[in-house]
Amino acid sequence: MEEYFDEILLLTMDYAPKLILSVIVLVVGLWLIGVFTNMTSKVMKKAKVDETLIPFTKSLLSWVLKVLLFISVASMIGIATTSFIAVLGAAGLAVGLALQGSLSNFAGGVLLLIFKPYKVGDLIESQGALGIVKEIQIFNTILTTFQNKTIILPNSAVSSNTITNISANGTVRVDLEVGISYDSSIDDAKEVLLKMMNDHELVLKDPAPSIGVNALADSSVNLLMMPWCKCEDYWDVYFGIQENAKKALDDNKITIPFPQRDVHILK
Repeated sequence: MEEYFDEILLLTMDYAPKLILSVIVLVVGLWLIGVFTNMTSKVMKKAKVDETLIPFTKSLLSWVLKVLLFISVASMIGIATTSFIAVLGAAGLAVGLALQGSLSNFAGGVLLLIFKPYKVGDLIESQGALGIVKEIQIFNTILTTFQNKTIILPNSAVSSNTITNISANGTVRVDLEVGISYDSSIDDAKEVLLKMMNDHELVLKDPAPSIGVNALADSSVNLLMMPWCKCEDYWDVYFGIQENAKKALDDNKITIPFPQRDVHILK
């Protein structure tokens, strides 16, 4: 018993200082990591970095520093960190292979946050979806459509394909087509429709609305109306201009024709 007691005492005297020192380093290290990540977050806010990027950067930085701290503490205690790092690397490789899709979405999210092709509140079109950006997450981008539907787009698909940012410049052109009969005057119709667009309260004066012949169709001459408006007024202008166009053409006796067919009967 005395031999066991002496051996335990020697081990305690040998490892106790290392254990106490490692606990102190761990506690102080975690405190310093918290202080450092909070300072980084404040600096990024002062630099007006995108709000979506701040929590992601803070979280990523915290985890990396904590892993390094734990490895250092384990080394101080006497644990062989070489094998530990090898096991950690193998586990990381296995997880990476299992989560290839998620990692590609993660990489896509980082690219979107860095290069900022769009921001929260922008109206964008991507992957056949049209909507307002509600949230840019690390793995997905969340859109809200005009029908109040939620669309979740994987960031890898968004970042590697075409993105149309409709509201990037603050204004958008609304293209609307209306047909008039071949017997109607093109000049009169253009004058009536141009005045109607200029009278609309949501249509911008600069750039000014324009109109032109878009097609000589089978049953009609198709005119393309091109008013400009603010992005948030798009649908009000889209529906309002079409309604006002019908009323303006009716008031001026300009015909919007139905599809016509000529039938020739041979005896």
